[in-house]
Amino acid sequence: MGKVIDTERLTLRHFEAGDADFIVRLLNDPSFIRHIADKQVRTREHAVHYLENGPMASYRAHGFGLNLVQLKGEGTPIGMCGLVKRDELDRPDLGYAFLPAFCGRGYAFEAAAAVLEQGMTAHALYSVLAVTLPDNARSNRLLTTLGFRAKGAVDLYGARNNLYEYCR
Repeated sequence: MGKVIDTERLTLRHFEAGDADFIVRLLNDPSFIRHIADKQVRTREHAVHYLENGPMASYRAHGFGLNLVQLKGEGTPIGMCGLVKRDELDRPDLGYAFLPAFCGRGYAFEAAAAVLEQGMTAHALYSVLAVTLPDNARSNRLLTTLGFRAKGAVDLYGARNNLYEYCR
């Protein structure tokens, strides 16, 4: 699949099966497991399955999904960011995760702002949701900085999450 978005410092593109090694690394990072979930993706084969039945299936079903985030020009993969349509939520939500070495540099904000702009325009969305654990201070701060408003709480995957909404 091709490029989705270019920002000043980043390129976001659709995931491919060849990104499996990066997915194993990202999904097994302790911060991913703590703040998002343990997806039980331990091998390259598990990662290909995750990609084919997650982001790649979402592109086909909804026209959007999680994208690989790379440093522009270098191609170094640093995280993922995109819109996700979960059965548990009535509207798409913003999803993102970055390797710890690339946190605190504004990459998540840059990627998320671009995803919101492109995704809402391309898919005629009036609002997008986001969920995050209450103790994930960095993620809660990012969402409010992006312009999301707290809407309450929602239970997802066995945990109580803050629920946010972003409206145009």
